[in-house]
Amino acid sequence: MTSSHGAIHFDNVRKEYADQVAVDDLTLTIEPGEFFTVLGPSGSGKTTTLMMLAGFTDPTSGTIRVDGIDIAHVPSDKRNIGVVFQDYALFPHMSVRDNLAFPLEMRKEPRKVIVERVERALELVDMAAAADRLPDQLSGGQKQRIAVARAVVFDPAFLLMDEPLGALDRKLRQRLQVELRQLQQALKVTMVYVTHDQEEAMSMSDRIALMNHGRIEQMGTPRELYEHPRSAFVADFLGTNNMFAVRPEAPGRLSVENGGLLSVDDGGGVPADASVAAVRPERIALTDIAAAPPPGFSHCTGKITHRLYLGSHTMYTVHSETFGPVRVQMQHDDGEHPYRTAETVGMIWRTRDVNVFGSTAEG
Repeated sequence: MTSSHGAIHFDNVRKEYADQVAVDDLTLTIEPGEFFTVLGPSGSGKTTTLMMLAGFTDPTSGTIRVDGIDIAHVPSDKRNIGVVFQDYALFPHMSVRDNLAFPLEMRKEPRKVIVERVERALELVDMAAAADRLPDQLSGGQKQRIAVARAVVFDPAFLLMDEPLGALDRKLRQRLQVELRQLQQALKVTMVYVTHDQEEAMSMSDRIALMNHGRIEQMGTPRELYEHPRSAFVADFLGTNNMFAVRPEAPGRLSVENGGLLSVDDGGGVPADASVAAVRPERIALTDIAAAPPPGFSHCTGKITHRLYLGSHTMYTVHSETFGPVRVQMQHDDGEHPYRTAETVGMIWRTRDVNVFGSTAEG
């Protein structure tokens, strides 16, 4: 059915609404066949970016090129792009089969082609058995599958999705994440996916553009953004992080707001205006208070103030005189941990696992 077309290029794209800048100087390239996610909080510009690509709104300035052709002001119905929204937008009075046939009929495709493409799309989303049902006879997950099938039925050049799983429960979302990724790979179609949900972005994407206030804070693979955030905003938005206010003290040493010192790996260079340091809870281990840290590790002590059992792991909150409250995530690989609330413990982490951000790089 669908296969990848050329690359998508946003070149210095800006979108203004009255006195508000929704997207500011956006430049990015989406490669053919890529699952590309635009991630960000509400108001970050992610949906506006998708709406400009779909042709539902025009950029104020800049160009959007597909296969080298500027489509910034091409009508949406001339772009050959499939779009899926959170609300499904299915016609309630039409059967599933007729919902899928509708966009093909609008394109005046031959009846034989319509029948073949509808059946193929239903098979792709495993919904052939529901072809004669009405939308109100379907579950939320089934409606979403039909919305996806309708978006791919006319062999679009690209597939755009705006928060398509937002209304579904967690387990169903996780299952459909796998199905969407498998479908995208099977069709070899370029997918541009918009979400505020970091879990969706991390689990499905080839690359992510994390937006904030209309600009891209960082773009890269899920691992790159998670392991090597370039700003305090990225570090705080993706996953859980312990964030400490700091200032430079000496090479490889930062002064913490509470008065202590934090050792860091200075190999990559610590910003001269360092103001925030971050270390993820899963990078910290609890130890006996008397245990000496290995080379390359930092160590401090604290008292456990909270212990939250989460099945695969336990999340501890440890109050340290140096760092204040510190979250520590311990996996259950070796059975239940012996640490209890109100117990004084040691904490160790590798100095290279500390990310440091300057004040000019914060989100």
